[in-house]
Amino acid sequence: MTEPRILFEGGGVLVVDKPPGVPVIPGRDGGASLRDALEAQRGQKVFVVHRLDRDTSGALVFALDAAVHRSLSVAFEKGTVRKRYVALVEGRVEAPQSVDAPLVAGRKGRMRVARPGEVDAKPSRTRIRPVETFASASLVEAEPLTGRTHQIRVHLLSLGHPLLVDHQYGRDTPLTEKALGGEGEAVVLARTPLHAARVEWPALPGVAPRGVDAPLPADMTRARALLRLTVR
Repeated sequence: MTEPRILFEGGGVLVVDKPPGVPVIPGRDGGASLRDALEAQRGQKVFVVHRLDRDTSGALVFALDAAVHRSLSVAFEKGTVRKRYVALVEGRVEAPQSVDAPLVAGRKGRMRVARPGEVDAKPSRTRIRPVETFASASLVEAEPLTGRTHQIRVHLLSLGHPLLVDHQYGRDTPLTEKALGGEGEAVVLARTPLHAARVEWPALPGVAPRGVDAPLPADMTRARALLRLTVR
């Protein structure tokens, strides 16, 4: 694993630009994790505040001491931390939408929209806003107002706009330059194109307010450039 890029550090808070394909904590296979890489790099304990899926990239918050970890963890649990994601999805998203669709666990680690009356349903709300539209795809912004597993991916799917690549909820094969509007056969997108673009927390006990942005990663930037060719 390459050295993680630090987006912000101060007051016991560390925000890292998580690369895709790397788990936040060690999985069952015992492979490398971002937390372990940070602890090895810094020679100190790093506290995990929240998580992103293995293939999701972007701003990820850690704490450097137990008190800051408690403050941030409570804020995430209460929903007072704002998170903004960007995603490349199928179809043209023409207008902002708010999704209020409770979720329940499905098969094989998946989530799904709950049916009326299901007692295990968890309230789930997401705001969706188009950023850029192409011939048959869109770059959207998603703001989850709750923190359910796979929430953004399932809510986008429920709107008929699954991520361009998603081995659990949609297409499970990589997209090449040609498939995205170019001419080559090189693979451009081989993972779910979901990126945590911004995280923002208010003033908390022992923690100053802050907003941190993570730039769009190279694979999604390349995909967007190719998709723009489809609207000429």
